[in-house]
Amino acid sequence: MSSEDERTNPPAGEQLALIRESVRKAKEPKAKRGTWRGAELAEGLPVARVLVDKGVLHLDKYFDYAVPAAMDADAQPGVRVRVRFGAGAHNVVSGRREGGGLIDGFIVARLTESDYPGALAAIAQVVSPEPVLSPALLRLCRAVADRYAGSLADVIQLAVPARHGRVEKKPSADPPATPAPPEPGTWSRYPTGPALLRALGRGDSPRAVWTALPGPHWPAELAVAIAATLASGRGALAVLPDGRAAARVDAALTALLGEGHHVLLTADSGPEARYRRWLAVSRGAVRAVVGTRAAMFAPVQDLGLVALWDDGDSSHAEPHAPMPHARDVLLLRATEERAAFLLGGLIRTVEGAQLVGTQWALPVDATREAVRAAAPLIRTIGDGDQARDEAARAARLPSLAWQVAREALLRGPVLVQVPRRGYVPRLACERCREPARCGQCAGPLELTDGSSAPQCGWCGRPEAAWHCQACGGFRLRAQVVGARRTADELGRAFPKIPVRTSGRDGILPAVTGTPALVISTPGAEPVAEGGYAAALLLDGWALLNRPDLRAGEEALRRWTGAAALVRPATEGGTVLVLAEPTLRPVQALVRWDPAGHAARELAERAELGFPPVSRMASVTGGAAAVAGLLQLARLPEGAAVLGPVPVSADRPGGPRGAGDAPAGVSWERMLIRVPPGGGAALAAALKAAQVARTALKQTDQVQVRIDPLDIG
Repeated sequence: MSSEDERTNPPAGEQLALIRESVRKAKEPKAKRGTWRGAELAEGLPVARVLVDKGVLHLDKYFDYAVPAAMDADAQPGVRVRVRFGAGAHNVVSGRREGGGLIDGFIVARLTESDYPGALAAIAQVVSPEPVLSPALLRLCRAVADRYAGSLADVIQLAVPARHGRVEKKPSADPPATPAPPEPGTWSRYPTGPALLRALGRGDSPRAVWTALPGPHWPAELAVAIAATLASGRGALAVLPDGRAAARVDAALTALLGEGHHVLLTADSGPEARYRRWLAVSRGAVRAVVGTRAAMFAPVQDLGLVALWDDGDSSHAEPHAPMPHARDVLLLRATEERAAFLLGGLIRTVEGAQLVGTQWALPVDATREAVRAAAPLIRTIGDGDQARDEAARAARLPSLAWQVAREALLRGPVLVQVPRRGYVPRLACERCREPARCGQCAGPLELTDGSSAPQCGWCGRPEAAWHCQACGGFRLRAQVVGARRTADELGRAFPKIPVRTSGRDGILPAVTGTPALVISTPGAEPVAEGGYAAALLLDGWALLNRPDLRAGEEALRRWTGAAALVRPATEGGTVLVLAEPTLRPVQALVRWDPAGHAARELAERAELGFPPVSRMASVTGGAAAVAGLLQLARLPEGAAVLGPVPVSADRPGGPRGAGDAPAGVSWERMLIRVPPGGGAALAAALKAAQVARTALKQTDQVQVRIDPLDIG
């Protein structure tokens, strides 16, 4: 062989050496990102424990996944990830489980090894390195899920807002300096008010139930309590029932401390702005939060105060599973994070009375002299008025109401509270008083503004040729008069006075102090500049006659909320309530004694064994499904099962609430009552029964609600 042949064809040993060298220089093949097959695992902590976003009870547990080395830095506890879920144990390739669908999840821990003996699937993707699920928030969500017999994934969906990548890329501002302790201000009207603020400023954790005085001062007083907590170097959280109330506290806190000390978390700000503010709280850039129901989970660092305003408002009850109430969530937070607790409102609810009665919290009340100085004059239609005015008993607006409105309009605006919206939202047969129903869907007939023919309130079908199915009558009468009809009547009676309406179709935040008639549904009353000169609370029977355990308490709450907007009696403020004057809620309003009313309600509930003295759960569904679940449930000792009672079927086009049956389906409801201390065992038993139904492939829907508001 020539030397040239040797150069072109090297010996076999040299060829092998060249091949080895080229292999060493070649890049290692990349692992397939969907499976990370063959990829190296993270050193030290190669296993991630993940909560998958599956809100079914039998999957309410953690699952272990392998962590590829490429994700080691980002796959930290609290971050969002995407994982494969649903692959069988037999689908294993190269030591990795593959297959299944991609779902979202959160890493809750990193481990050295898994207690699962089989092969693990790898994390498919770290969605974001932002740790949004802190250990404190995870513990809170777990406690809420256990209390309400729900799944952890469902609670976390309520607690952690949807991600916006553009927002996460921007850093949050630096936290502001700790403010100075505020002056007590109008808290001095309460004998224990200044002491409460001093305790918050020292870093203590007092627990109080605050019955606020009527008038415009409560937003500023709540802001002062938040500022006192911030002065101690800790964070604060205040939850309000609606955006208007939250905006008032937001404005008061901004006026007190300036910008940058707190954020406002409400639905009005939009999802991107809410997430930006939520991230600022999570990162510690802001230490105070004012918001509505969803803010109860806000991840405030070093939490020093949780405050809830008007806990009797139904807006504080979350309509999505597992339907937690803001009051109970904040009670859990106060206990878990050793924070102060402040439950405030113009009235005291039965739950607030129980906290005071058990001495878990102390009352913060004003003296009777301060109450008389701040409250308006409350008047009713008594026997003397009826003797002077024969039509007073039957008339919707007796002579006294016209007199009060006429005199007050000389001094300022007059508020008229009407329990129902619309024009004539309910009609009945004139002869037999049977409610008028639609011939197509059996919905209630109503008369809209400007319409001469009634139409269905559910399906909208007109009923020009209606006749009563009970007596054959053809004439209709108004069963309930709505806000718009009331506005028309008062507008004709006072033609030179402007009339404004506030309700679901459009809520007025505020009105001027000039004379005007403001017609409002309960909860939508605008704030008047300088206060209203008078208020008329119409159709009190519509609030008091509801078939609900809380009807009296709710009526008093609605009346008090409107009356608190009226000027004090010393300035001529007058409230006329049109309801039976001897009833307990009416008398509590006349005396302005919401604490006494709550104490008496609590005593009656204790005798009857009703919440909040006892814990209660409702089980709703088909008769066979409800019976099957209760048969599987190992109820705690002392549990009493009440029912069943039928649940009205939903009508086409009609509104559905929590616990309503689907259209065309007959449901029934059972109530389970346990003595104090048995709530946790009851929730665990019902949750285990739901899991057992799933294992037995019982697919009929059964809804379990812990401490429902509407127990009848």
